[in-house]
Amino acid sequence: MKIRTALPALGLASALALTACSTDGGDTETSADATGATGTDTSLTDVQDAGVIVVGTEGTYRPFTFHADGTGDLTGYDVEVARAVAEELGVDVEFEETQWDALLTGLEAGRFDTVANQVGITPEREEVYEFSAPYTFSNGVVVVRDDYEEITTWDDIEGKTLAQSLTSSYGTLAKESGANIEAIEGWAQSIELLNQGRVDATINDKLTWLDYKVDTGAEGLKVALETEDGSRSAFAFTGGDSELADAVTEALDTLASDGTLAELSGEFFGDNVSVESTY
Repeated sequence: MKIRTALPALGLASALALTACSTDGGDTETSADATGATGTDTSLTDVQDAGVIVVGTEGTYRPFTFHADGTGDLTGYDVEVARAVAEELGVDVEFEETQWDALLTGLEAGRFDTVANQVGITPEREEVYEFSAPYTFSNGVVVVRDDYEEITTWDDIEGKTLAQSLTSSYGTLAKESGANIEAIEGWAQSIELLNQGRVDATINDKLTWLDYKVDTGAEGLKVALETEDGSRSAFAFTGGDSELADAVTEALDTLASDGTLAELSGEFFGDNVSVESTY
């Protein structure tokens, strides 16, 4: 069942933050990054003339951008989407890896033509950066044991015990919904308590749940509710790169139409995260 409920505002250390949703780091939160795009713009013509698009990415953010087996080839959902986009543009792709809280700074400094690292689209960022169409959509999900039927509407959260980080947006949502909070440090702990029957549910980001499900099968667990409001992530560009952003959007449209985005989503998440949820 999908529930429309506005997620509480995330406490950003900066208005321009990258979205991070570690699969073992608790509820999805944000981390501070750059405060403005003042670097040299890269045009579509520049990319075409160079024959390569340079993409900033973290390389340590599974399942979005990581090295297979720790030291293998760079892969991940964002990486493979970027490769497919470059192919549509008719250019090669070069990845520049850096710490994720320096990605937008690197973009501004001209180290990259774009960033592919689950950069969430926010009104604050849109005032400074250009964005492609989103290629990732996510919502909040309420995860319960598969034999637990006491949460079927959002009102049912009241009085239930949920495992949540006290500082997370989803912890705030649970508390505002009347839940009793069992404080935890991360996703792994919340799932452990849920499996042990010590809590009734936990709320987290859908991408975190899907990644866990792909890795483990999530046997004995299910999604009871899903928020309708959620997040969107896209390729980010400096403020003057509207032509390049438009070209990437056109490439993404083609990749959506021919099924490439759905195929890549299925590979990494077992579900199509490139479209808005219809759970």
